[in-house]
Parts: sequence; structure tokens; C-alpha cells
Amino acid sequence: MTVVAVLIYGMLGLGAVLAMVRLALGPSLLDRVVATDSILVIVAVGLAVHAALQRDPTVVPVLVVVALLVFVGAISVVRYVGGMLLRTGADDDELGGSPAAEQVDGRERGGRS
Repeated sequence: MTVVAVLIYGMLGLGAVLAMVRLALGPSLLDRVVATDSILVIVAVGLAVHAALQRDPTVVPVLVVVALLVFVGAISVVRYVGGMLLRTGADDDELGGSPAAEQVDGRERGGRS
């Protein structure tokens, strides 16, 4: 194995360990989601590096599946957390609402008519 391969795999391993620490420590759900996505991205990059260094195209379908898992997982969690925020009645500023959403039936929110 070349020095470059050892350095690449070492950096990927260090990144995975740091992401696992973030996953374990939290403190919030979104921190854990970002850590999980980071670990899956590191796995995908590791597979891509392996495929490139070994010139092994048989890993590419696995790489595509892992990339799709990262995407679908991130979108699912964002929709879940967004639904939780909507149910709790969070402010529009927290959700990134538009100024047009400030008016309901011609009246502004806040009780003024």
C-alpha cells in the first residue's frame, strides 16, 4: 500500500472517529443526524477511494446505494423535524417563513386588524 493510500485511509478513519464522538455526545437530535450523515459520507468516500486505488468497479453499485441512503435519510429526518416544529407552533423565523405568511385572512398575526 502506498503512502498516499495510508494517509487517505488514516484521515477518513480519524474523521469517522470524530463523527462517532459527535454522535455519542449529541446533545441534540440534529447534531446526531449530522454526525450520522457524516459517517455515511465517509463510508461512501472510503468506497470511492478503494475503487479508485484498486481499480475495482464492482464497488460502484454499493457506492450508489450508500449515497442514496445518505440523501433519503437526510430528507426524511428534515421532514420529521420540520413536522415537529410545525406541531409545536414554532415562530416563522425559526422555520424560515416568508413575509407573505404573516397575513392571515387580511389581518396580521398579533391580534391587530
